[in-house]
Amino acid sequence: MVASAPLALVRADRNARLRNLLVLTVLVGWLVYTRFFWGLKAVHATFPPCPFLLLTGHPCPLCGGTRSFAYLWQGDVADAMRLYPLGPVLFGGTLFGIGGLAAALLSDRTFRWRPSPLWERRIQLGAGAVLGTSWLLKLTVLPN
Repeated sequence: MVASAPLALVRADRNARLRNLLVLTVLVGWLVYTRFFWGLKAVHATFPPCPFLLLTGHPCPLCGGTRSFAYLWQGDVADAMRLYPLGPVLFGGTLFGIGGLAAALLSDRTFRWRPSPLWERRIQLGAGAVLGTSWLLKLTVLPN
């Protein structure tokens, strides 16, 4: 029995093009925001603080991500990881994603991902474990 590939490059329909354009716009916007974060912070022009942190006094699983990206723009990997352990990986993934989405839009193709239910569950559990470990580090060892 031959199984279809879980990841394929296929011709994009209208909805896929719009989705890809929206995701590309959000990712580029996020990188621009984090690139100029320290200057924006100096003039009090940043997004408001994390609501979870304000309500509970504890960081959420994503707290520190913005500052982590901002430090990565300065080449400070140590501070980026101290604030958000997943920051450097997510930064690299964001750059990779922007390249892939731009190529997809220019070639009128899109990525179709259809893992088996077993692999989908494994990926969800793995991502949850990584995010949970990062959050546990934020709650116990790393600064807010």
